[in-house]
Amino acid sequence: MSLLSRAATPIASRETSDLVVGALLRTGPGGIGTSALRPAGGHTATAESDTPEPTRREPEIYCPEALRDDVALGDEVNERLVAWAERIGIYPGRVEEVRGANFGRLVMLTHPDSDDPDRLTAAGKCALAEWATDDHYCDDETQGSDLTLLGARLGVANAVVDPAHLPPRYAADLERAVGRDPVLRALRGAFEHLARYADIEQVNRLRQEIASLFVGYDTEGSWRASERVPPVWEYLVNRQDNSFLPCMALVDVVGGYRLPAAEYYDPRVRRAVSFAASASVIVNDLYSTAKESDASGLVDFNLPMVIAVEENCSTEEAVRRSVAVHDDLVRTFEAESAFLSATGSPRLGRFLAAVWAWLGGNREWHRGTARYSGA
Repeated sequence: MSLLSRAATPIASRETSDLVVGALLRTGPGGIGTSALRPAGGHTATAESDTPEPTRREPEIYCPEALRDDVALGDEVNERLVAWAERIGIYPGRVEEVRGANFGRLVMLTHPDSDDPDRLTAAGKCALAEWATDDHYCDDETQGSDLTLLGARLGVANAVVDPAHLPPRYAADLERAVGRDPVLRALRGAFEHLARYADIEQVNRLRQEIASLFVGYDTEGSWRASERVPPVWEYLVNRQDNSFLPCMALVDVVGGYRLPAAEYYDPRVRRAVSFAASASVIVNDLYSTAKESDASGLVDFNLPMVIAVEENCSTEEAVRRSVAVHDDLVRTFEAESAFLSATGSPRLGRFLAAVWAWLGGNREWHRGTARYSGA
């Protein structure tokens, strides 16, 4: 069946006992070119009922719903990503975990303005390579992570993302290092695939966002190495770097247009999109807390943990306060992007609408991925 003729599957209605998405924006960001990315209507969060509590209660957050759930398209992209991960060599022996994480579903949900599986796969390879860098270098000792090597590894990784230019004698050493390291091969391969669709301006944009991401990885590594819990303000500063902004930066590439650099880097646009990026990764914090924490609270850092430490409150209260931070960020992005869409170019309006859609798809993916649910 043609991808263009495949009907998207509506997202199933939630059980009344779920704590679900709060207050979907009725129209989304405005501007010419955004109508296809606007939700059809608003939704408000449901209240708790007397029915039995679900196994894993979800945070009630202010966030749009995903605009589509095309299961067949997501599965097709996911299988392409799984095959690529096996071929490159990331996550060796853990192919079913990669399949269960369902990164193909992530890109299908977060880029609803494209039905092209190859474009979606290009974005998915970038996301998967970034996740693999985090897992192999930062978080997962079973995959070879070592905090004493983190900075050096990220330095070489950045030399692959933004290619280093060495004298021939030493360039060969770098190539041998890439050949030995599946993470470096994944990063290079992701950029090679992306170059089919992104122009040099968009490629350089992604390089900058990934450089900031690597700074975020290194900062968190320093907290772990020193067993230091950062204050909340410092954690949020780092979360702006260590966020999903590299994924969001590709919404125009996947959509088949280009937001000019003058608009992408406009301080007003940068501010609004940074709010969205920080909100998107707090969603990750909320859904990954159970997987990535232990009794000491030092295995991984998340917003509820650092709030609980700084404000001396219960985990339940820290989650509520984290949700409040998330909701403030989303509402600020909503207000500022609406203004920018009304006063900026049609392409800017489309880009901001796509970022809004990305937020909804990101939340929907986190609700179901086996990476965090253990399903």
